[in-house]
Amino acid sequence: MNNLRKPVIAGNWKMYKTRDEALQFIYTVNQEVPTRDLVETVICANDVLLRDLVKRQGENLKIGAQNMHYAENGAFTGETSPLVLETTGVDYVIIGHSERRAMFSETDETVNLKLHAAIKHELTPILCVGESLEIREAGTTNEWVKNQVVKAYNNLDAKQALETIVAYEPIWAIGTGKTATPEQAEETIKAIRDVLVTLYGDVVASKIRILYGGSVNTKNVESLLAKENIDGALVGGASLDAASYLTLVKAATQK
Repeated sequence: MNNLRKPVIAGNWKMYKTRDEALQFIYTVNQEVPTRDLVETVICANDVLLRDLVKRQGENLKIGAQNMHYAENGAFTGETSPLVLETTGVDYVIIGHSERRAMFSETDETVNLKLHAAIKHELTPILCVGESLEIREAGTTNEWVKNQVVKAYNNLDAKQALETIVAYEPIWAIGTGKTATPEQAEETIKAIRDVLVTLYGDVVASKIRILYGGSVNTKNVESLLAKENIDGALVGGASLDAASYLTLVKAATQK
């Protein structure tokens, strides 16, 4: 394990699981996840489920939201306020997921506003960045991701940056069964860390966790986590099954 960076395994359930299914998962996993001094374990669930899960989370498993608005209140039908998330008791929030960017018109500018709001409300933001297949094939992945990172961290100081987590998720690998090779993931995540060095210096950049996401599963997680700059995973489908999720968590304790 990198002494500066504790690994993170964050499950993103997306729009899956009924209340009963979610509670059964939490009851099972609560008894098995390792202590938080070894790995941070997170489940990001549908807003409707958050309070039920927070009330039943154990000492080591924490709950996150999948999205939020940047405003505390207002005429934003269907959105969730960061103040509501804070008072609900969640600890994390995913920001800028590619599905939010593609389907719901998230922009780099709104992502930046949400980062600021999350930190203000003591929520740990998991910032998602990543490229399409066209960008990957054009050979401009690192430039694309660098631009996303620079815009996301606009006007965040070093102290605020240390409260964030980045998740590199190549869009072409999300839910497709395709996964960036460990070498591809490491190359791009190293490029992200280099951007953070430019923004905040070596010391701060060396402490910010950067996760890989994109069809992570029990078969490839160990090879991904073996890379120096990959500090964990943001996991979709493989986080829906308790046994699978616990296997991923166990792999992270060996990093």
